[in-house]
Amino acid sequence: MGVRKAVLPVAGFGTRMLPATKSVAKEMITLIDKPLIHYAVLEAVESGIEQIIFVTSAGKSEIENYFDKSPNLELALENSGKKELLEEVRNISDMCEFVSVRQKEQKGLGHAVYCARDVVGDEPFAVILPDDIMRYKTPVTKQLMDKYDEIHSPVVALSKVEKKDAHKYGIIEVDKKVKDNFYKLKTMVEKPKTNPPSDMAIIGRYILNKEILGEIGDTKSGALGEIQLTDAVNAVASKNAVYGYEYEGRRFDCGNKSGYLEAVINFALEREDISEDFKQILKENGFKVNDGRV
Repeated sequence: MGVRKAVLPVAGFGTRMLPATKSVAKEMITLIDKPLIHYAVLEAVESGIEQIIFVTSAGKSEIENYFDKSPNLELALENSGKKELLEEVRNISDMCEFVSVRQKEQKGLGHAVYCARDVVGDEPFAVILPDDIMRYKTPVTKQLMDKYDEIHSPVVALSKVEKKDAHKYGIIEVDKKVKDNFYKLKTMVEKPKTNPPSDMAIIGRYILNKEILGEIGDTKSGALGEIQLTDAVNAVASKNAVYGYEYEGRRFDCGNKSGYLEAVINFALEREDISEDFKQILKENGFKVNDGRV
């Protein structure tokens, strides 16, 4: 069975983006003219995903509203003759099927994914973390889906990181290299403080299956009361097989201020409708722009 569903965990407080996230969901912060969550959903849809499952929490209804119909807005746009904007707004709710489930307690990424188990059922599914915004020729989720179709085992997205940054990520230990950029994993260490097992980090894209969900259900919470997805992935890797794929594309960590600003600059420079104006603004403020780079 192919991958048709994607779980998007959106229940977090977004503390790295405070104070904005005191009243605005982190996922609804705009990158140019679309909220971050829009880019994550678009990647899923471009990958062939048919159903998006939001794992939400109290105070996150604006995400659901964004992907719902907006009759009053649509009527106003229609009456004012703004046909292009009307089509764009309507397309948002028509992108795919949207389902929401509630994470009543914030008990870690593993727990958030587990909250979607009844909607996922026995099917393989993608997990997309909306903090990680990707630029790609082929959607990163689709790259992982293609690998899953080859081996029918869980696949996680990998990217090389500097040793000094290893403590921010789940770091993998390779069992063996299958072929270029594709590895069978031995184990994963969540945010190692010292001696990371490699320079390969798990980035926020996964293709998982019911075996992973079963392990999450058996995983006990750690010291912070969180159920880590990494623990469940490790358990499956020790029994069967989990793979990692070093994806093609560029990641922007929009869960923090500096990564978000980097994304704003790069996305603005690539937008045909605003890039020239943006370049002019940068030049007027003393920045040099060469070949789309500042």
